[in-house]
Amino acid sequence: MVSIYLVRHGRTLWNKEEVFRGQADIPLDDYGRQQAAAVGEALTGKGIHAMVTSPLGRAVETATIAGGILGGVPILHEPRLTDVDYGEWQGLPHEEVKVRYPQLYQTWIGNPGDVTFPGGESLRQVAQRCWEALLGISNTYSGCSVAIVSHRVINKILLAQALRAGFQAFWKVRQDTACINLMVAERDSFVVHSINDTCHLRKLGAGDRTDF
Repeated sequence: MVSIYLVRHGRTLWNKEEVFRGQADIPLDDYGRQQAAAVGEALTGKGIHAMVTSPLGRAVETATIAGGILGGVPILHEPRLTDVDYGEWQGLPHEEVKVRYPQLYQTWIGNPGDVTFPGGESLRQVAQRCWEALLGISNTYSGCSVAIVSHRVINKILLAQALRAGFQAFWKVRQDTACINLMVAERDSFVVHSINDTCHLRKLGAGDRTDF
């Protein structure tokens, strides 16, 4: 049995402005750092053995702030948890993507599993690497509790696959910045206990969170 607390990183300016981030290394904004501290407080007492994070700065910073509150738990980087490569979409505002790539955008909204981003990855490629990472973490930390700090797309894929719901569930799973999800693993099977828990963020103001 492994308890996996799956965390989305705190807010960045590009989250707030609805700009596609992907593998661009965007730092947390001030509010995102407050969110990261709230994550650390929420995970206090959960027996977190380690924090495994995407190597992108916004995830590492979230893990570092939260981990410091937890008493300096080890922080390990896992490249397979890196955000999706949006290719030509990276750095573009959401509304601009809708205008410049209308057909692909409609596929993204309707059938995300069929999308390969121009110059980037497909969700199927991302799913393979992040699921392998999850299984590896689960095997490494058998009998422990571990926090994974990653990204909206990664978290949505992992939760959908844990539920065996496929890519059609991608848009059915909300992931606010700095949310916490809980999965309990036994061998290669996962039971999802909670999704998009943001109770720890109430004191910061719910209106500032975003699922983009």
